[in-house]
Amino acid sequence: MRMRWFLGSRIRSPVNLSIISRSIGLVPHWASSSISRSSVSMAGIHNNSNSETGLARRFWIKFTHQTIFAMYTPFAIALASGNLNIDSFHHYIAQDVHFLRAFAHAYELAEECADDDDAKLGICQLRKAVLEEVKLHNSLVQEWGLDLAKEHSINSATTKYTDFLLATASGKIEGLKAPGKLATPFEKTKIAAYTLGAMTPCMRLYAFLGKKFQELLDCNEIPHPYNKWIDNYSSDGFQASTLQTEDLLDKLTVSLTGEELDVIEKLYYQAMKLEIDFFSAQPLFQPTIVPLTKGHKPAEDHLIIFSDFDLTCTVVDSSAILAEIAIVTAPKSDQNQPEDQIVRMSSSDLRNTWGFLSKQYTEEYEQCIESIMPSDRCMALLIGFDLCFAVNHFDYKELSIALEQLSKFENTANNRVIESGVLKGISLEDIKRAGERLILQDGCSNFFQKIVKNENLNANVHVLSYCWCGDLIRSAFSSADLNELNVHANEFTYEGSASTGEIVKKVESPIDKVEAFRNILKNCNDDKKKLTVYIGDSVGDLLCLLEADVGIVIGSSSSLRTVGTQFGISFVPLYSGLVKKQKEYVEESTSNWKGLSGILYTVSSWAEDVAIQRYGVILISGYAVTRICGRG
Repeated sequence: MRMRWFLGSRIRSPVNLSIISRSIGLVPHWASSSISRSSVSMAGIHNNSNSETGLARRFWIKFTHQTIFAMYTPFAIALASGNLNIDSFHHYIAQDVHFLRAFAHAYELAEECADDDDAKLGICQLRKAVLEEVKLHNSLVQEWGLDLAKEHSINSATTKYTDFLLATASGKIEGLKAPGKLATPFEKTKIAAYTLGAMTPCMRLYAFLGKKFQELLDCNEIPHPYNKWIDNYSSDGFQASTLQTEDLLDKLTVSLTGEELDVIEKLYYQAMKLEIDFFSAQPLFQPTIVPLTKGHKPAEDHLIIFSDFDLTCTVVDSSAILAEIAIVTAPKSDQNQPEDQIVRMSSSDLRNTWGFLSKQYTEEYEQCIESIMPSDRCMALLIGFDLCFAVNHFDYKELSIALEQLSKFENTANNRVIESGVLKGISLEDIKRAGERLILQDGCSNFFQKIVKNENLNANVHVLSYCWCGDLIRSAFSSADLNELNVHANEFTYEGSASTGEIVKKVESPIDKVEAFRNILKNCNDDKKKLTVYIGDSVGDLLCLLEADVGIVIGSSSSLRTVGTQFGISFVPLYSGLVKKQKEYVEESTSNWKGLSGILYTVSSWAEDVAIQRYGVILISGYAVTRICGRG
């Protein structure tokens, strides 16, 4: 069991056990008072925010995860790769011209509503910038010799955004009374603020995508066919216009109430969603790497998702949860214990014992990680030799041998925990209650639900975990309506409903994990083509990550990357990996993602995974990669 809540490399400050106990709904059994939570109004949240961070910036930070849904659309990936079919780009430009005209009109209405001369001037400048953008689009249309009105009708996604934007700029906002003809200057200024709230996310999203696509340009390749588009939205000028829009939103909202700020937040979020729908609606006339579910046939294909649990799915490591349950529910040192119950340590003794075990684990874990590094490469690093071949040469066999040492260490650490008696007398009821209230990573539950609840996928999900107690994992997923997940973990033994302190060892090391992974595949008694995806975050997941067709590393474990790099593993951000694959993807091509390639794909969060699912990519942030199934 990885007691990673103690490791300084993962958590810089000590875990506050009182916070953990509150988050999982535990209080000491001797305590009679309950802990109450006070509700905080949205207005209070806005008013108490860091005054140095503007409203527009706070909204962008809050909803920035939504950008993934735009980035991972087939259209955006094809555009970024440079092989987007020109007909698709023509259609996009036709939609964007209509979009920009609505933008210019909305700025005009906002300018009329603003009562501050500086705000009026700023909005006027932004309107002129949009009109220049329309001229750029028109010049492209003329260059192509197109008649947009005849060749490309306006699609519903474009209309939904423009209707929403112009209705907002006209004061027609859902749930609010429209200002009359005798509206006061202040009431009109609110309309200007609402309008900017509905326009700002679009500007910021385009600025973000422009910079993102620019980062992926390869100066050694032929010029990108859509370089003019990328240059425009990544330019200093467009970035400045975006900042100017955000600054105006901040200025116009200074005197608004909390409820009025809530309205702007809702408009901001709705505009972001409509903009993402705009990208999703762009038609494609070519094979693309996403969505891959077009080629997925449940009768012929079998998708198997594997995932680690601790700190991959959870915010807090399960060892910390179990430690806190033991400490919080243990008797005080001066209390007599019933003779018919398992004798337990006092809470103070438990806390001291856990502290000793954690310190010992931390020191020995770091020593173990250092010892499994290839000595020749470490020496070469020290004396400055050229490591080009050594570092780039993927060696799975040597990695497996090295991780056998880590497996022995984990086994010794688990035996030490069992012998200490710290796990004795924990109530199964408390474990289940803690599991039900365990906080999962944002997007994790949604990701799994989209897989197991999808009747069009022949898919199974297996959770492979070092966790000492499988009941904790099952309760956590059960509370999220995910009873379909197959849990492979260690298990407590019980006398009645209290743990004996013993552990039935099933998965306690990297070697155990990969053997469980192989056995699951071996026991799939069908002839269907299998696609395996493994999601993990630690050194203990490395072998499974590599053997899966697609290995997704979630988070930023420094030890995983350090060890992996030393054995020649390449870590590639999923999004850039998808864009690269799209560049290479041509009609009638067939390509499979296969294990043991030495390449792992990295994502920052489960949000990316959900985005890929939304567009049919069976897995993950950039969110995982999946198999290419023939055409499109």
